[in-house]
Amino acid sequence: MKVKNKIWILVMATSWLVQNAAAQISFKNDENTYKIVYTIFNNGKIDARQSKPVIYTNAQQTLITNEKDLQNNSSFPVEFSIINRNNLNQTLYTVLNHQSSISTEDADAIKNQKIEYLQDTKKILGYLCKKAKSIVNSNTIEFWYTTELPIKSAPTILGQDIGLVLEMVRNGNLTYTATELKKEPLKAPDFYAVAKSVSMPLLDYKDAIWQSKFITIPLFKNQRINFFDTDTVATDILRFAHGTIVVKKIQLPTWQNGKSVFLDLTERSAGDAYDRTGTVFLIPTDKKQSFLDGLKNGANTLPIYENGNGKKYQGVVATHAYSPAIELMRFFTPFGVHQYNYIQLKGKEWENAVPYRQDISDFSSLLNGKEVYIGVFIGNYDKGGHIIDAHITLHNGGENKNQKIVPLFNTLNIMEMAGQEYGTMFNQEKGTMVHFELKDSIKNAVLRYTTTGHGGWGNGDEFVPKENTILLNNQVIFKMTPWREDCGSYRLFNPASGNFSNGLSSSDLSRSNWCPGTITNPFFISLGDLAPGKYTMQVKIPQGKPEGTSFSSWNVSGVIVGE
Repeated sequence: MKVKNKIWILVMATSWLVQNAAAQISFKNDENTYKIVYTIFNNGKIDARQSKPVIYTNAQQTLITNEKDLQNNSSFPVEFSIINRNNLNQTLYTVLNHQSSISTEDADAIKNQKIEYLQDTKKILGYLCKKAKSIVNSNTIEFWYTTELPIKSAPTILGQDIGLVLEMVRNGNLTYTATELKKEPLKAPDFYAVAKSVSMPLLDYKDAIWQSKFITIPLFKNQRINFFDTDTVATDILRFAHGTIVVKKIQLPTWQNGKSVFLDLTERSAGDAYDRTGTVFLIPTDKKQSFLDGLKNGANTLPIYENGNGKKYQGVVATHAYSPAIELMRFFTPFGVHQYNYIQLKGKEWENAVPYRQDISDFSSLLNGKEVYIGVFIGNYDKGGHIIDAHITLHNGGENKNQKIVPLFNTLNIMEMAGQEYGTMFNQEKGTMVHFELKDSIKNAVLRYTTTGHGGWGNGDEFVPKENTILLNNQVIFKMTPWREDCGSYRLFNPASGNFSNGLSSSDLSRSNWCPGTITNPFFISLGDLAPGKYTMQVKIPQGKPEGTSFSSWNVSGVIVGE
Protein backbone atom coordinates (compact mmCIF):
# COMPACT_ATOMS: atom_id res chain seq x y z
CA MET A 1 0.00 0.00 0.00
CA LYS A 2 1.43 3.36 -1.05
CA VAL A 3 0.95 6.13 1.47
CA LYS A 4 1.04 9.29 -0.65
CA ASN A 5 -0.01 11.78 1.96
CA LYS A 6 0.37 12.15 5.69
CA ILE A 7 -3.05 11.67 7.28
CA TRP A 8 -4.07 13.33 10.50
CA ILE A 9 -6.39 10.78 12.08
CA LEU A 10 -9.08 11.77 14.52
CA VAL A 11 -8.28 10.58 18.01
CA MET A 12 -10.83 7.91 18.86
CA ALA A 13 -12.55 8.45 22.20
CA THR A 14 -11.45 6.01 24.88
CA SER A 15 -15.08 5.18 25.54
CA TRP A 16 -15.37 3.77 22.01
CA LEU A 17 -12.51 1.40 22.65
CA VAL A 18 -14.01 0.28 25.95
CA GLN A 19 -17.67 0.11 25.04
CA ASN A 20 -17.44 -1.29 21.51
CA ALA A 21 -16.00 -4.64 20.58
CA ALA A 22 -13.41 -4.37 17.84
CA ALA A 23 -14.89 -5.54 14.55
CA GLN A 24 -13.13 -8.28 12.58
CA ILE A 25 -12.36 -7.54 8.93
CA SER A 26 -13.13 -10.85 7.24
CA PHE A 27 -14.64 -12.28 4.08
CA LYS A 28 -15.22 -16.03 3.99
CA ASN A 29 -14.69 -17.71 0.63
CA ASP A 30 -16.52 -20.88 -0.41
CA GLU A 31 -16.67 -22.95 -3.62
CA ASN A 32 -19.47 -20.72 -4.95
CA THR A 33 -17.70 -17.37 -4.48
CA TYR A 34 -18.00 -15.25 -7.62
CA LYS A 35 -15.94 -12.28 -8.73
CA ILE A 36 -17.67 -9.60 -10.80
CA VAL A 37 -15.77 -6.68 -12.35
CA TYR A 38 -17.66 -3.64 -13.67
CA THR A 39 -16.50 -1.07 -16.20
CA ILE A 40 -17.77 2.51 -15.74
CA PHE A 41 -19.03 4.40 -18.79
CA ASN A 42 -19.79 8.13 -18.82
CA ASN A 43 -21.99 9.18 -21.74
CA GLY A 44 -21.01 6.01 -23.56
CA LYS A 45 -17.25 6.38 -23.08
CA ILE A 46 -15.10 4.45 -20.63
CA ASP A 47 -14.38 6.58 -17.56
CA ALA A 48 -10.73 5.76 -16.93
CA ARG A 49 -10.52 8.18 -14.01
CA GLN A 50 -12.51 5.88 -11.76
CA SER A 51 -11.27 2.55 -10.48
CA LYS A 52 -13.40 -0.37 -11.65
CA PRO A 53 -15.81 -1.65 -8.99
CA VAL A 54 -15.13 -5.26 -7.99
CA ILE A 55 -17.58 -7.49 -6.14
CA TYR A 56 -16.93 -10.81 -4.41
CA THR A 57 -20.13 -12.55 -3.47
CA ASN A 58 -21.55 -15.86 -2.31
CA ALA A 59 -24.63 -17.04 -0.44
CA GLN A 60 -23.30 -15.70 2.87
CA GLN A 61 -21.48 -12.43 2.15
CA THR A 62 -20.79 -9.74 -0.43
CA LEU A 63 -17.63 -7.64 -0.52
CA ILE A 64 -17.83 -4.28 -2.35
CA THR A 65 -14.40 -2.92 -3.26
CA ASN A 66 -12.52 -1.76 -6.39
CA GLU A 67 -9.67 -2.76 -8.63
CA LYS A 68 -7.10 -0.25 -7.33
CA ASP A 69 -7.56 -1.27 -3.72
CA LEU A 70 -7.26 -4.94 -4.55
CA GLN A 71 -3.99 -4.23 -6.35
CA ASN A 72 -2.64 -2.16 -3.43
CA ASN A 73 -2.40 0.94 -5.62
CA SER A 74 -4.58 3.29 -3.60
CA SER A 75 -3.78 5.94 -1.06
CA PHE A 76 -5.21 5.84 2.42
CA PRO A 77 -7.98 5.99 3.47
CA VAL A 78 -9.23 2.75 1.85
CA GLU A 79 -12.98 2.20 2.01
CA PHE A 80 -14.95 -1.02 1.41
CA SER A 81 -17.98 -2.79 2.78
CA ILE A 82 -19.19 -6.32 3.56
CA ILE A 83 -22.84 -7.29 3.40
CA ASN A 84 -24.22 -10.12 5.50
CA ARG A 85 -26.64 -11.77 3.10
CA ASN A 86 -28.58 -13.49 5.88
CA ASN A 87 -29.88 -10.24 7.44
CA LEU A 88 -28.81 -7.68 4.78
CA ASN A 89 -26.81 -5.68 7.33
CA GLN A 90 -23.91 -3.76 5.84
CA THR A 91 -20.61 -3.27 7.69
CA LEU A 92 -18.57 -0.37 6.34
CA TYR A 93 -14.82 -0.33 6.85
CA THR A 94 -12.18 2.32 6.33
CA VAL A 95 -8.48 1.54 6.72
CA LEU A 96 -6.82 4.75 7.84
CA ASN A 97 -3.24 3.47 7.80
CA HIS A 98 -1.26 0.25 8.23
CA GLN A 99 -2.11 0.09 11.93
CA SER A 100 -5.70 1.27 12.32
CA SER A 101 -9.14 1.10 10.77
CA ILE A 102 -12.66 2.07 11.71
CA SER A 103 -16.03 0.48 11.02
CA THR A 104 -19.74 0.97 11.46
CA GLU A 105 -22.98 -0.96 10.99
CA ASP A 106 -25.78 0.14 8.66
CA ALA A 107 -28.82 -2.09 9.04
CA ASP A 108 -31.19 0.02 6.93
CA ALA A 109 -29.34 0.93 3.71
CA ILE A 110 -30.59 -2.13 1.82
CA LYS A 111 -33.88 -2.81 3.60
CA ASN A 112 -35.24 0.69 2.98
CA GLN A 113 -34.69 0.71 -0.79
CA LYS A 114 -37.83 1.14 -2.88
CA ILE A 115 -37.64 -0.86 -6.11
CA GLU A 116 -40.03 -0.76 -9.08
CA TYR A 117 -39.92 -3.94 -11.18
CA LEU A 118 -40.40 -3.56 -14.95
CA GLN A 119 -41.08 -5.93 -17.84
CA ASP A 120 -38.05 -5.14 -20.06
CA THR A 121 -35.39 -7.82 -20.62
CA LYS A 122 -32.01 -8.12 -22.32
CA LYS A 123 -28.92 -10.33 -22.19
CA ILE A 124 -25.64 -9.35 -20.54
CA LEU A 125 -22.65 -11.71 -20.56
CA GLY A 126 -25.02 -14.40 -21.81
CA TYR A 127 -27.46 -14.10 -18.91
CA LEU A 128 -31.08 -13.04 -19.26
CA CYS A 129 -31.56 -9.82 -17.30
CA LYS A 130 -34.73 -8.15 -16.12
CA LYS A 131 -35.15 -4.42 -15.51
CA ALA A 132 -35.93 -2.56 -12.29
CA LYS A 133 -35.88 1.12 -11.29
CA SER A 134 -35.43 3.23 -8.18
CA ILE A 135 -35.42 6.97 -7.40
CA VAL A 136 -32.66 8.03 -4.99
CA ASN A 137 -32.19 11.70 -4.06
CA SER A 138 -33.81 12.82 -7.33
CA ASN A 139 -31.56 10.44 -9.32
CA THR A 140 -33.15 7.78 -11.51
CA ILE A 141 -31.35 4.44 -11.10
CA GLU A 142 -32.02 1.62 -13.57
CA PHE A 143 -30.94 -1.95 -12.82
CA TRP A 144 -30.50 -4.91 -15.16
CA TYR A 145 -30.35 -8.01 -13.00
CA THR A 146 -30.35 -11.77 -13.49
CA THR A 147 -31.76 -14.55 -11.34
CA GLU A 148 -30.05 -17.32 -13.34
CA LEU A 149 -27.21 -17.57 -10.82
CA PRO A 150 -27.44 -18.58 -7.14
CA ILE A 151 -26.05 -15.24 -5.93
CA LYS A 152 -27.12 -11.66 -5.43
CA SER A 153 -25.05 -8.47 -5.62
CA ALA A 154 -24.58 -5.09 -7.31
CA PRO A 155 -21.68 -2.66 -7.95
CA THR A 156 -22.92 -0.39 -5.13
CA ILE A 157 -25.20 -0.76 -2.14
CA LEU A 158 -28.18 -0.08 -4.41
CA GLY A 159 -30.07 -3.09 -5.74
CA GLN A 160 -28.29 -5.60 -3.57
CA ASP A 161 -31.37 -7.77 -2.90
CA ILE A 162 -33.05 -7.98 -6.32
CA GLY A 163 -30.66 -10.49 -7.90
CA LEU A 164 -27.25 -10.21 -9.53
CA VAL A 165 -27.12 -6.72 -11.05
CA LEU A 166 -25.02 -6.83 -14.22
CA GLU A 167 -25.70 -3.27 -15.29
CA MET A 168 -26.70 -0.12 -13.40
CA VAL A 169 -27.48 3.22 -15.06
CA ARG A 170 -27.79 6.55 -13.25
CA ASN A 171 -29.74 9.33 -14.97
CA GLY A 172 -29.16 7.76 -18.37
CA ASN A 173 -25.48 8.76 -18.58
CA LEU A 174 -23.40 7.00 -15.90
CA THR A 175 -23.33 3.24 -16.46
CA TYR A 176 -21.78 0.36 -14.51
CA THR A 177 -21.58 -2.68 -16.77
CA ALA A 178 -20.29 -6.12 -15.72
CA THR A 179 -17.42 -7.04 -18.05
CA GLU A 180 -16.04 -10.01 -16.08
CA LEU A 181 -17.93 -12.68 -14.14
CA LYS A 182 -16.38 -15.91 -12.89
CA LYS A 183 -15.97 -18.15 -9.88
CA GLU A 184 -12.88 -17.01 -8.04
CA PRO A 185 -12.03 -16.82 -4.31
CA LEU A 186 -10.88 -13.52 -2.85
CA LYS A 187 -7.13 -13.04 -2.45
CA ALA A 188 -6.99 -10.64 0.44
CA PRO A 189 -5.12 -7.38 -0.25
CA ASP A 190 -2.50 -5.97 2.08
CA PHE A 191 -4.92 -3.74 3.96
CA TYR A 192 -6.60 -6.85 5.38
CA ALA A 193 -3.51 -7.16 7.58
CA VAL A 194 -5.24 -4.63 9.82
CA ALA A 195 -7.13 -7.40 11.56
CA LYS A 196 -9.48 -5.39 13.74
CA SER A 197 -11.19 -2.04 13.51
CA VAL A 198 -12.71 0.32 16.03
CA SER A 199 -16.50 0.29 15.71
CA MET A 200 -18.40 3.55 16.07
CA PRO A 201 -21.80 5.12 15.25
CA LEU A 202 -22.49 5.80 11.58
CA LEU A 203 -22.33 9.60 11.81
CA ASP A 204 -19.02 9.52 13.71
CA TYR A 205 -17.69 7.06 11.15
CA LYS A 206 -18.58 9.32 8.21
CA ASP A 207 -16.99 12.30 9.95
CA ALA A 208 -13.79 10.37 10.72
CA ILE A 209 -13.44 9.44 7.03
CA TRP A 210 -14.05 13.03 5.96
CA GLN A 211 -11.49 14.39 8.41
CA SER A 212 -8.88 11.86 7.28
CA LYS A 213 -8.95 13.15 3.71
CA PHE A 214 -7.13 16.40 4.55
CA ILE A 215 -4.66 17.88 7.01
CA THR A 216 -5.97 20.27 9.64
CA ILE A 217 -3.66 22.84 11.24
CA PRO A 218 -5.29 24.37 14.34
CA LEU A 219 -4.93 28.11 14.85
CA PHE A 220 -7.30 29.21 17.63
CA LYS A 221 -9.88 27.39 19.73
CA ASN A 222 -12.50 29.19 21.85
CA GLN A 223 -10.28 32.25 21.65
CA ARG A 224 -11.69 35.48 23.08
CA ILE A 225 -11.01 38.75 21.25
CA ASN A 226 -12.10 41.65 23.40
CA PHE A 227 -11.11 44.98 24.91
CA PHE A 228 -9.72 43.98 28.29
CA ASP A 229 -6.10 44.12 29.38
CA THR A 230 -5.97 41.38 32.01
CA ASP A 231 -7.55 38.41 30.20
CA THR A 232 -5.45 35.28 30.44
CA VAL A 233 -4.57 33.30 27.30
CA ALA A 234 -2.71 30.13 26.42
CA THR A 235 1.07 30.34 26.57
CA ASP A 236 1.40 30.07 22.78
CA ILE A 237 -0.95 33.02 22.12
CA LEU A 238 0.28 36.61 21.88
CA ARG A 239 -2.24 39.31 22.69
CA PHE A 240 -2.02 42.96 21.63
CA ALA A 241 -4.01 46.22 21.46
CA HIS A 242 -5.87 45.60 24.74
CA GLY A 243 -6.89 42.12 23.59
CA THR A 244 -8.37 43.01 20.19
CA ILE A 245 -5.53 41.19 18.39
CA VAL A 246 -4.36 37.63 18.96
CA VAL A 247 -1.28 36.19 17.22
CA LYS A 248 0.10 32.67 17.10
CA LYS A 249 3.30 31.24 15.64
CA ILE A 250 2.64 27.98 13.82
CA GLN A 251 4.75 25.45 11.96
CA LEU A 252 3.22 24.12 8.75
CA PRO A 253 4.14 20.78 7.19
CA THR A 254 6.08 20.53 3.95
CA TRP A 255 4.29 19.24 0.87
CA GLN A 256 5.61 18.35 -2.58
CA ASN A 257 2.45 17.85 -4.62
CA GLY A 258 -0.12 20.53 -5.29
CA LYS A 259 -2.35 21.50 -2.38
CA SER A 260 -5.50 23.53 -2.07
CA VAL A 261 -5.28 25.60 1.11
CA PHE A 262 -8.38 26.83 2.96
CA LEU A 263 -8.82 29.08 5.98
CA ASP A 264 -11.83 28.52 8.27
CA LEU A 265 -13.00 30.83 11.04
CA THR A 266 -16.17 30.87 13.11
CA GLU A 267 -17.28 33.81 15.26
CA ARG A 268 -19.89 34.31 17.93
CA SER A 269 -20.54 37.29 20.17
CA ALA A 270 -19.68 37.04 23.85
CA GLY A 271 -20.88 40.55 24.64
CA ASP A 272 -20.32 42.92 21.72
CA ALA A 273 -23.59 43.68 19.91
CA TYR A 274 -22.18 45.45 16.86
CA ASP A 275 -20.96 44.67 13.35
CA ARG A 276 -17.17 44.92 13.44
CA THR A 277 -14.31 44.75 11.00
CA GLY A 278 -12.24 41.59 11.30
CA THR A 279 -9.15 40.34 9.52
CA VAL A 280 -6.95 37.27 9.53
CA PHE A 281 -3.42 38.28 8.61
CA LEU A 282 0.03 36.80 8.09
CA ILE A 283 3.07 38.77 9.20
CA PRO A 284 5.94 38.73 6.67
CA THR A 285 9.33 38.58 8.37
CA ASP A 286 11.50 38.71 5.25
CA LYS A 287 12.72 42.27 5.81
CA LYS A 288 14.52 44.17 8.55
CA GLN A 289 11.27 45.36 10.16
CA SER A 290 7.93 43.60 10.42
CA PHE A 291 4.42 44.33 11.59
CA LEU A 292 5.18 42.18 14.63
CA ASP A 293 7.71 44.83 15.73
CA GLY A 294 4.91 47.38 15.69
CA LEU A 295 2.65 45.09 17.73
CA LYS A 296 5.36 44.68 20.35
CA ASN A 297 6.79 48.20 20.37
CA GLY A 298 3.88 50.41 19.32
CA ALA A 299 2.33 51.53 16.04
CA ASN A 300 4.49 54.66 15.86
CA THR A 301 7.64 52.55 15.52
CA LEU A 302 6.46 51.38 12.09
CA PRO A 303 7.32 53.24 8.87
CA ILE A 304 5.16 56.34 8.49
CA TYR A 305 3.19 57.13 5.35
CA GLU A 306 2.03 60.71 4.72
CA ASN A 307 -0.20 62.03 1.96
CA GLY A 308 -0.21 65.75 2.78
CA ASN A 309 -3.28 65.92 5.00
CA GLY A 310 -1.20 66.27 8.18
CA LYS A 311 -1.83 62.75 9.50
CA LYS A 312 0.74 60.00 9.96
CA TYR A 313 -0.29 56.52 8.84
CA GLN A 314 1.72 53.78 10.52
CA GLY A 315 2.86 50.66 8.72
CA VAL A 316 0.41 50.75 5.81
CA VAL A 317 2.75 50.61 2.78
CA ALA A 318 5.80 48.57 1.88
CA THR A 319 9.29 50.06 2.02
CA HIS A 320 12.68 48.58 1.18
CA ALA A 321 12.97 47.47 4.83
CA TYR A 322 9.34 46.71 5.72
CA SER A 323 6.44 44.57 4.44
CA PRO A 324 2.89 45.29 5.65
CA ALA A 325 0.67 42.54 7.05
CA ILE A 326 -0.74 40.23 4.37
CA GLU A 327 -4.49 39.88 4.57
CA LEU A 328 -5.65 36.26 4.31
CA MET A 329 -9.32 37.00 5.04
CA ARG A 330 -11.41 40.12 5.56
CA PHE A 331 -14.57 39.34 7.51
CA PHE A 332 -17.29 41.27 9.30
CA THR A 333 -19.02 40.20 12.46
CA PRO A 334 -22.81 40.43 12.50
CA PHE A 335 -24.90 42.16 15.13
CA GLY A 336 -24.52 40.01 18.24
CA VAL A 337 -24.93 36.45 16.96
CA HIS A 338 -25.24 33.93 19.83
CA GLN A 339 -24.97 36.39 22.73
CA TYR A 340 -28.18 38.20 21.76
CA ASN A 341 -30.18 35.29 20.43
CA TYR A 342 -32.68 35.84 23.26
CA ILE A 343 -34.06 38.77 21.24
CA GLN A 344 -37.18 37.24 19.74
CA LEU A 345 -38.85 38.10 16.46
CA LYS A 346 -41.65 36.05 14.98
CA GLY A 347 -40.43 33.78 12.19
CA LYS A 348 -36.75 34.33 13.01
CA GLU A 349 -34.58 31.53 14.35
CA TRP A 350 -31.12 33.00 14.88
CA GLU A 351 -27.93 31.18 13.98
CA ASN A 352 -25.52 30.40 16.85
CA ALA A 353 -22.30 31.35 15.06
CA VAL A 354 -21.04 32.62 11.71
CA PRO A 355 -18.83 30.33 9.62
CA TYR A 356 -16.32 31.95 7.27
CA ARG A 357 -14.26 29.91 4.79
CA GLN A 358 -11.81 31.22 2.20
CA ASP A 359 -9.46 29.73 -0.37
CA ILE A 360 -5.93 31.00 0.39
CA SER A 361 -4.06 28.73 -2.02
CA ASP A 362 -2.40 31.78 -3.61
CA PHE A 363 -0.29 32.09 -0.45
CA SER A 364 0.93 28.46 -0.45
CA SER A 365 4.56 29.43 -0.96
CA LEU A 366 4.43 31.48 2.27
CA LEU A 367 3.07 28.49 4.18
CA ASN A 368 4.68 25.36 2.74
CA GLY A 369 7.07 24.05 5.39
CA LYS A 370 7.29 27.49 7.00
CA GLU A 371 7.07 28.78 10.54
CA VAL A 372 4.80 31.83 10.40
CA TYR A 373 2.95 34.31 12.56
CA ILE A 374 -0.81 34.43 11.91
CA GLY A 375 -3.09 36.84 13.72
CA VAL A 376 -6.76 37.76 14.00
CA PHE A 377 -8.15 41.22 14.72
CA ILE A 378 -11.73 42.23 15.55
CA GLY A 379 -12.23 45.89 16.34
CA ASN A 380 -14.36 46.34 19.47
CA TYR A 381 -14.50 48.07 22.83
CA ASP A 382 -16.38 45.38 24.73
CA LYS A 383 -15.07 43.36 27.69
CA GLY A 384 -16.95 40.26 26.55
CA GLY A 385 -16.04 40.78 22.94
CA HIS A 386 -16.11 37.85 20.52
CA ILE A 387 -15.15 34.17 20.55
CA ILE A 388 -13.46 32.63 17.52
CA ASP A 389 -12.27 29.25 16.30
CA ALA A 390 -9.89 29.09 13.35
CA HIS A 391 -7.89 26.52 11.44
CA ILE A 392 -6.20 25.89 8.09
CA THR A 393 -6.84 22.80 5.99
CA LEU A 394 -4.61 21.30 3.30
CA HIS A 395 -6.27 19.28 0.54
CA ASN A 396 -4.76 17.18 -2.23
CA GLY A 397 -5.02 18.71 -5.66
CA GLY A 398 -4.50 22.27 -6.76
CA GLU A 399 -1.61 23.74 -8.68
CA ASN A 400 1.91 23.31 -7.40
CA LYS A 401 3.26 26.70 -8.39
CA ASN A 402 6.19 28.41 -6.72
CA GLN A 403 4.26 31.62 -6.30
CA LYS A 404 6.03 34.92 -5.76
CA ILE A 405 4.31 37.13 -3.20
CA VAL A 406 4.85 40.89 -2.98
CA PRO A 407 2.82 42.65 -0.24
CA LEU A 408 2.33 46.32 -1.15
CA PHE A 409 -0.22 48.03 1.12
CA ASN A 410 -2.76 47.41 3.87
CA THR A 411 -4.61 50.42 5.27
CA LEU A 412 -6.80 48.37 7.64
CA ASN A 413 -5.77 49.73 11.03
CA ILE A 414 -5.27 46.38 12.77
CA MET A 415 -3.90 48.21 15.80
CA GLU A 416 -6.95 50.48 15.97
CA MET A 417 -7.28 50.03 19.74
CA ALA A 418 -3.57 50.80 20.18
CA GLY A 419 -3.59 54.09 18.27
CA GLN A 420 -3.01 53.10 14.63
CA GLU A 421 -4.58 55.71 12.36
CA TYR A 422 -7.73 54.95 10.36
CA GLY A 423 -7.42 54.72 6.55
CA THR A 424 -8.48 58.32 5.88
CA MET A 425 -5.66 59.09 3.44
CA PHE A 426 -8.07 59.07 0.50
CA ASN A 427 -9.23 62.59 1.31
CA GLN A 428 -6.26 63.77 -0.75
CA GLU A 429 -5.55 63.24 -4.45
CA LYS A 430 -2.48 61.17 -3.59
CA GLY A 431 -4.56 58.54 -1.82
CA THR A 432 -2.36 55.53 -1.05
CA MET A 433 0.86 55.40 -3.04
CA VAL A 434 3.60 52.81 -2.76
CA HIS A 435 6.97 52.72 -4.52
CA PHE A 436 8.51 49.28 -4.90
CA GLU A 437 11.26 47.53 -6.80
CA LEU A 438 11.23 44.04 -8.27
CA LYS A 439 14.61 42.34 -8.30
CA ASP A 440 13.26 39.44 -10.40
CA SER A 441 10.60 39.20 -13.06
CA ILE A 442 7.09 37.96 -12.21
CA LYS A 443 5.05 36.10 -14.82
CA ASN A 444 1.26 36.23 -14.91
CA ALA A 445 1.23 38.75 -12.09
CA VAL A 446 -2.10 39.45 -10.39
CA LEU A 447 -2.95 42.08 -7.80
CA ARG A 448 -5.20 40.69 -5.04
CA TYR A 449 -7.08 43.84 -4.04
CA THR A 450 -9.49 43.90 -1.10
CA THR A 451 -11.52 47.04 -0.40
CA THR A 452 -14.29 48.10 1.97
CA GLY A 453 -15.66 51.55 2.73
CA HIS A 454 -16.55 52.77 6.24
CA GLY A 455 -18.37 55.67 7.82
CA GLY A 456 -21.52 54.49 9.49
CA TRP A 457 -23.96 57.34 9.11
CA GLY A 458 -26.26 58.31 6.26
CA ASN A 459 -23.67 60.22 4.23
CA GLY A 460 -20.72 58.09 5.30
CA ASP A 461 -18.81 56.01 2.77
CA GLU A 462 -20.18 52.80 4.28
CA PHE A 463 -23.53 53.67 2.70
CA VAL A 464 -22.42 55.74 -0.32
CA PRO A 465 -20.97 54.03 -3.42
CA LYS A 466 -17.49 55.33 -4.26
CA GLU A 467 -15.37 54.48 -7.28
CA ASN A 468 -11.97 52.87 -6.63
CA THR A 469 -9.19 53.62 -9.11
CA ILE A 470 -5.80 51.86 -9.17
CA LEU A 471 -2.86 53.09 -11.22
CA LEU A 472 0.42 51.33 -11.99
CA ASN A 473 3.14 53.72 -13.14
CA ASN A 474 0.46 56.39 -13.74
CA GLN A 475 -1.62 54.09 -15.97
CA VAL A 476 -5.13 53.11 -14.82
CA ILE A 477 -5.34 49.34 -14.40
CA PHE A 478 -8.59 49.10 -12.43
CA LYS A 479 -11.66 51.25 -11.97
CA MET A 480 -14.91 50.12 -10.38
CA THR A 481 -17.37 50.83 -7.57
CA PRO A 482 -17.36 48.11 -4.88
CA TRP A 483 -20.85 47.57 -3.51
CA ARG A 484 -22.97 44.84 -1.85
CA GLU A 485 -26.75 44.70 -2.25
CA ASP A 486 -27.28 41.24 -0.73
CA CYS A 487 -26.90 42.10 2.97
CA GLY A 488 -30.48 41.17 3.81
CA SER A 489 -29.62 37.56 2.96
CA TYR A 490 -27.72 37.32 6.27
CA ARG A 491 -30.48 38.57 8.57
CA LEU A 492 -30.51 35.37 10.67
CA PHE A 493 -26.93 36.06 11.80
CA ASN A 494 -27.97 39.46 13.19
CA PRO A 495 -30.26 39.20 16.24
CA ALA A 496 -29.23 42.61 17.61
CA SER A 497 -29.59 44.47 14.32
CA GLY A 498 -31.51 47.69 14.79
CA ASN A 499 -34.96 47.87 13.19
CA PHE A 500 -36.19 50.99 11.42
CA SER A 501 -39.63 52.52 10.99
CA ASN A 502 -39.67 51.59 7.30
CA GLY A 503 -39.51 47.85 8.07
CA LEU A 504 -35.81 47.40 7.30
CA SER A 505 -33.09 46.36 9.70
CA SER A 506 -29.60 47.80 9.79
CA SER A 507 -28.13 44.51 8.62
CA ASP A 508 -30.35 44.67 5.49
CA LEU A 509 -28.77 47.85 4.17
CA SER A 510 -26.44 47.79 1.17
CA ARG A 511 -22.85 48.72 1.91
CA SER A 512 -19.48 49.50 0.36
CA ASN A 513 -18.45 45.91 -0.43
CA TRP A 514 -19.38 44.27 2.87
CA CYS A 515 -22.31 43.02 4.90
CA PRO A 516 -22.60 42.17 8.60
CA GLY A 517 -21.74 38.47 8.85
CA THR A 518 -19.85 38.00 5.56
CA ILE A 519 -16.42 37.73 3.98
CA THR A 520 -15.22 40.37 1.54
CA ASN A 521 -13.52 38.65 -1.38
CA PRO A 522 -10.58 40.24 -3.16
CA PHE A 523 -10.64 41.51 -6.72
CA PHE A 524 -8.08 39.86 -9.01
CA ILE A 525 -6.47 42.43 -11.29
CA SER A 526 -4.23 41.10 -14.06
CA LEU A 527 -0.88 42.90 -14.34
CA GLY A 528 0.63 40.68 -17.05
CA ASP A 529 4.34 39.88 -16.91
CA LEU A 530 6.34 42.30 -14.75
CA ALA A 531 10.01 42.83 -15.55
CA PRO A 532 12.62 43.68 -12.92
CA GLY A 533 12.61 47.37 -12.10
CA LYS A 534 11.00 50.16 -10.13
CA TYR A 535 7.23 50.63 -9.95
CA THR A 536 4.67 52.92 -8.38
CA MET A 537 1.15 51.83 -7.49
CA GLN A 538 -1.54 54.28 -6.41
CA VAL A 539 -5.07 53.77 -5.05
CA LYS A 540 -7.50 56.69 -5.34
CA ILE A 541 -10.99 56.92 -3.81
CA PRO A 542 -13.16 60.08 -3.51
CA GLN A 543 -13.49 59.77 0.26
CA GLY A 544 -16.44 61.67 1.76
CA LYS A 545 -16.01 64.65 4.07
CA PRO A 546 -16.44 64.40 7.87
CA GLU A 547 -19.64 65.55 9.55
CA GLY A 548 -19.07 66.62 13.15
CA THR A 549 -17.18 63.78 14.82
CA SER A 550 -18.17 61.27 12.12
CA PHE A 551 -15.67 60.48 9.37
CA SER A 552 -15.21 58.04 6.51
CA SER A 553 -12.29 55.72 5.85
CA TRP A 554 -11.29 52.94 3.48
CA ASN A 555 -9.63 49.65 4.30
CA VAL A 556 -7.72 48.52 1.23
CA SER A 557 -5.05 45.86 0.95
CA GLY A 558 -3.03 44.77 -2.05
CA VAL A 559 -0.65 41.89 -2.69
CA ILE A 560 0.96 40.92 -5.99
CA VAL A 561 0.90 37.18 -6.68
CA GLY A 562 2.62 35.59 -9.65
CA GLU A 563 5.11 33.06 -10.96
